[in-house]
Amino acid sequence: MIPAQNNFLSEFLNSIFSIPVAYTDAISYAVLGILAFVVVYVLGRALVLPLAGRAMDRRGLDAHAKKPLNKVIFFIIVFVAIAAAFAASGRGNILTSLATIAAAATLAIGFAMQDVIANFVAGVFIFVEKPFKIGDWIEFEDNSGVVEDISLRVTRLRTFDNELLTVPNSQLTNNVVKNPVDANKLRLKFVFGIGYDDDIEKATDIIMEEAEAHEGIMDDPGPSVRLTELGDSSVGLQSRIWIANPSRADFVKTRGEYVTAVKRRFDEEGIDIPYPHRTLTGGIDVAEGPVVAE
Repeated sequence: MIPAQNNFLSEFLNSIFSIPVAYTDAISYAVLGILAFVVVYVLGRALVLPLAGRAMDRRGLDAHAKKPLNKVIFFIIVFVAIAAAFAASGRGNILTSLATIAAAATLAIGFAMQDVIANFVAGVFIFVEKPFKIGDWIEFEDNSGVVEDISLRVTRLRTFDNELLTVPNSQLTNNVVKNPVDANKLRLKFVFGIGYDDDIEKATDIIMEEAEAHEGIMDDPGPSVRLTELGDSSVGLQSRIWIANPSRADFVKTRGEYVTAVKRRFDEEGIDIPYPHRTLTGGIDVAEGPVVAE
């Protein structure tokens, strides 16, 4: 109840329009409630939403991520405006009842929709922490693909076989997610095997020259080659190269062109890429017996 305001408005209406007090009280409650709703709603739209928008801009959220968060803020503003309307109209008892019912309903819904709520909360964390964004290709568990859409409940990925994966957000926040392109560059490693009789320094020079000649491979950080393996039939030279602003297609294309160029140079220079082979020794005993000719 707001007696001072209600009495003033009731008396004003009664003095101007000569309306009975029983009616002026009801009208004054309704007017105050409507005014409170309009004021809170307008202030929320004019102040809260822009402030929230600037806060999201400072966090670096893109338009797609801000849209669902703005909806949540809008619903909160409407709820607060309705609550203010009930309070201003002297209906505090109704507001208390609504709050009690809302709390009970929230508890019941929470038990029934634990997974949905968990995915919703996980979606908020994804929008705020930004472990990945639309257009990134990510890897988690045994899956990988390009992020096409992020909502407050699920994330949609397009696999490299053109399949659409709809993944609950909680599955992404509760597991390790690999984002190879988060830093706008990607390091690739490839082991070239050469024969034990081949010239290691010559093979290293060829691997470095082809890396430096490829347009898609970065100069800074530059490529490097290290002898890392002494296998059963080959010596392993590991090449490390960096790609700028990579996508999955760029990564596969660049690696394929680079490996092909090195293989071609190895063939021209007579450097062998051995493959495992086995030599079988021993004999076979054949049991003696009659030979029957047909």
